[in-house]
Amino acid sequence: MPKQALICGSLAYDTIMVFEDRFKNHILADKVHMLSVAFYVPKLRREFGGCAGNISYNLKLLGGHPVPFGSVGRDFEPYRQHFEAMGIDLRCVRELPDHYTAQAYITTDLDDNQITAFHPGAMTQSHGAHIKDVRGAAFGIVAPDNRDAMLQHAAEFKAMGIPFIFDPGQALPLFNGEEFRAFIEQATYVSVNDYESQLLSERTGWSPMEIASKVTAYIVTRGAEGSRWYTRDGAIDIPSAKAQQVLDPTGCGDAYRAGLIYGLMNDFDFDTTGRIASLMGAIKIEHAGTQNQRFDLTHFKARFLEEFGYAFE
Repeated sequence: MPKQALICGSLAYDTIMVFEDRFKNHILADKVHMLSVAFYVPKLRREFGGCAGNISYNLKLLGGHPVPFGSVGRDFEPYRQHFEAMGIDLRCVRELPDHYTAQAYITTDLDDNQITAFHPGAMTQSHGAHIKDVRGAAFGIVAPDNRDAMLQHAAEFKAMGIPFIFDPGQALPLFNGEEFRAFIEQATYVSVNDYESQLLSERTGWSPMEIASKVTAYIVTRGAEGSRWYTRDGAIDIPSAKAQQVLDPTGCGDAYRAGLIYGLMNDFDFDTTGRIASLMGAIKIEHAGTQNQRFDLTHFKARFLEEFGYAFE
């Protein structure tokens, strides 16, 4: 039986609209207390999204075996068909008929400013399922989800002895310093971007090297500057991969996490794992939406060789 990764986090629909002007031309700074505006958005697309969904999609492209773990609503059927067509195991996705699937409504202007409304829907109930009831998982990730679910999942991964990545992402505002310290002490790996790393240090009172002393690796992505892996033996700098075009950064972090999971589960060293993750992020940025890139492992390995000058097996 192949080694499976339990991907805990949100599954959501993203409705993305483009306002072909600038918000600043229509929002008066001295009138925000009585705001009433409407934006004409001739361009709209609906995408499959959510952190668990995006990570699972990207891990499957690499030939991994993701098992998304989360709660969805009565409108999940199109998403279900999308994942079933890819052969993604949905046995741990719980459908709640009294809720909608989580969804984000994002309006972007010509300056790339965004106004987003997020409806959590079934995600508010994702703590109703337990990792301790799942068999066969060899690895896991606690990605952004509802607060209670993230606390519960981390504790249960630890209790079951399953190595996992803690990836707080946009859920950072939900927790205090004591809770973050507990997450870190339970996790095997912690992954954040450079801004999130600063917030995590402020909340915990721990420097990156102090966080690294409590986990196998503390991974901090730095955009075009690549990533830095803090370990108990020191820091490792991983270069960024070159994108053929920069089209849409949305979901790059999730693609990166999928590369981490693939590399770590296949026992690659940190240098190779970091480069796999970096290339996953670069491929994602070349495509609009979070789940529209297509490739197989053979293609990925060829591009890895071209990008970094060596092959992995």
